[in-house]
Amino acid sequence: MSLGGITRRRLILHIAFWVMVYIFFALIYSVKSTLAIAAHNGIFYMPIHMGYFYTVAYWLIPVYLVNSRYLLFGAYLLVLACITAWLGRVIDILITDPYLVKNVPNLAWDYYDEMKLNFWQRMFIPLSFTNSVKMTNMIVWVALGIKLFKLWYERKQAVLQAELSALKGQVHPHFLFNTLNNLYALTLNNSPKAPGVVLGLSDMLRYMLYECNTDTVSLKKEVLMLQQYISLEKIRYEDRLDLNFTINGELNDKLIAPLMLLPLVENAFKHGTSEKVGQAWININLEVNRNTLKFKVSNSKAEYADGDTGVHHGYIGLQNIKKRLDLLYPASHQLKIMDEDEAFLVVLELELSVDKQAAKQLIPA
Repeated sequence: MSLGGITRRRLILHIAFWVMVYIFFALIYSVKSTLAIAAHNGIFYMPIHMGYFYTVAYWLIPVYLVNSRYLLFGAYLLVLACITAWLGRVIDILITDPYLVKNVPNLAWDYYDEMKLNFWQRMFIPLSFTNSVKMTNMIVWVALGIKLFKLWYERKQAVLQAELSALKGQVHPHFLFNTLNNLYALTLNNSPKAPGVVLGLSDMLRYMLYECNTDTVSLKKEVLMLQQYISLEKIRYEDRLDLNFTINGELNDKLIAPLMLLPLVENAFKHGTSEKVGQAWININLEVNRNTLKFKVSNSKAEYADGDTGVHHGYIGLQNIKKRLDLLYPASHQLKIMDEDEAFLVVLELELSVDKQAAKQLIPA
C-alpha cells in the first residue's frame, strides 16, 4: 500500500528513525538536567533536524549532487548548515535556556551570565554557535550517509541489471545464429527433418522469451531445454557424432540463473563438431549433490580440412558465461577450462538456490 507515492514500510522506517534520534538526544542532554527536561526541550529541535535532512536528501542531492553540479551543491549546503545552526540558536535562546534556568537547580553560572546579554549578542557567541552547528549536523549526516549509500547501491544494482540483461540478450542471437545455420543446411538438402527442427526451435524460443525473464528458473526446465537443443544438433550430425549426456541427483527443487548452461554445450558443438572433419564426440555430465551443481562438458578438438586455417569468431559463449558468473555467483562458483591437444574440457561448479515450495512437495508425508 502507498500513501501519496510513499509506501507504508518507508513511512514506518522514517518515523522509527526520527523516534530513535529524539530518544538519543534526550539521553545525551539528560546528563545536564533530567530525562524529562531533555525530552521536553528535544521536541523543539526535531523540526530543524527533519527539515535539514529532507531538504538535503530530496532536493540538494538529486538536483545538484547527482547531476554533478558540485559547486552549487556545496554552496547551498553551506548556506543551509548556517541557517539550521542559526535556527538551533533561536531555539536555545527563546525556549530551552529559559526552561533550563527555570527548572534546573544549581545550573552552571555560564547560563546565568549568558542570559544577561541581548538576543543578537547571545546568537553569535562562538562556543554556543559551534555547539549548535555540531548538534544540527551530527545526526543529520548519519542519516544522509545512509541515504547516499542507498543511492549508490541502487545505482550499482541498476548498472548490474543492465549489464546482466545485455549479457543474457547475447545468448539469444548467438544461439539463433548457430541453430539457423543448421536449419539452413537441412533445407538446402530438402531434408524431411527440417520441420522437426523448426518445431524444436519454436519450443526453445518460447522458453527463452517467456520463462527466462526471471532471476532464476527451475534446473529441471533448464536441463529439458538443453536436451531439446542437443536433439536438434544431433539431427544435423547424425552418425558422425558420439554424444553422451548423463544426469545424476535431484533437480526438481533446484533453481539456477536462466541460460547459464547452454553456452557451454553450444560451445562444444560449435568448436568441437561443426569445425571437425570426420568422427566427433561430446561428453556431458551433470551432477547435483545437495545444493552444489557440477557440470562437465568435454569435446573432441577440430581436425581441419586442407586449406582451412581454423579461424573462427571466437568463444563468445564462454566469454559471456564468465561475465555472468562473476556477476551472479561472485563467491559461489568455479569455472575451469582445459584446452588439451585432442580435447577441450569445461568444468563448472556453483551453488544452487532451492525452490522451497518444490522442496516441500519432495518431502514424504
